[in-house]
Amino acid sequence: MGLAVCAQSPQRSAAKKPHQAQSTSSIAVGVKDDQQTIEITNVEYEATGSGIPGRPSNERLILRKTTRTKEVVDEIGMEASTAIQAWPLGGDLSQKPLYSLTVSGIEPQTIENQVLVVSRGLEEVEWWSVYTLAGGAHLFDTYVPVIHFSIGWPEQELRYVGLEVPPDDVSDTRLRAPNIVGVLTYSSAERVIQEVLLTCDNRELAALLRSYADSTRKVTLDEHRVPAAPGKKATGASTHSITISVSPNYPLLPATYKLTVPIEKDDLDIAHATASAGLHVARWKR
Repeated sequence: MGLAVCAQSPQRSAAKKPHQAQSTSSIAVGVKDDQQTIEITNVEYEATGSGIPGRPSNERLILRKTTRTKEVVDEIGMEASTAIQAWPLGGDLSQKPLYSLTVSGIEPQTIENQVLVVSRGLEEVEWWSVYTLAGGAHLFDTYVPVIHFSIGWPEQELRYVGLEVPPDDVSDTRLRAPNIVGVLTYSSAERVIQEVLLTCDNRELAALLRSYADSTRKVTLDEHRVPAAPGKKATGASTHSITISVSPNYPLLPATYKLTVPIEKDDLDIAHATASAGLHVARWKR
């Protein structure tokens, strides 16, 4: 008991220690080769809640999020980088942070006090990267908005889902295969639980479904309440499944190709997945 008190006392006193920090935001408008350029630096502070997975249960973090952008007026796209630094609440922000994360992107945000999401789509294609809030480790990339939901009953835990659509020059050469459509990721706030690979028998159709310009993707969560047994009170438990829908854009022929994967025992149950003709799903590991 004495050791526990000694270990916790410095954290309590540090959390209550007063301190201040200041950072400067700026904007600079210039002209180069008769074109206007805009450079902006924005700094934002955020105090998280406690209960962050992977951190002490009573610990809160202070985040300093610095985003720098540079764009040419009337041109598509921009240069941008976001730096995220984290300190335990009460720590001196002039000292080395708990962790630092720098990524090409904008609009850093926390989701459910568990993960960090940064928008990576600096040109015409929207996509996002997801990181642990506890330590800034990369979890997954997604080309649809991140889905998050609770599983389990009565204890509930948050889970996160994304769909990666690999570009032609993806570093993992396995994902350059012509039959690849995408990778579905199922993750907790601390680790990727499972990834599955979506493929198509028809290579031309696979290329179409993978195209950023020619197809639109959507990932949805389907939730169904578990009915109560006869004479029993409803528990509130639910079953879940994830559905990927990909539709070619106009003027291509209207069609929607779907894959639905149930979630069973906190895993993607590919054995009971259903898919449009020609689509297949298999376990995948990076």
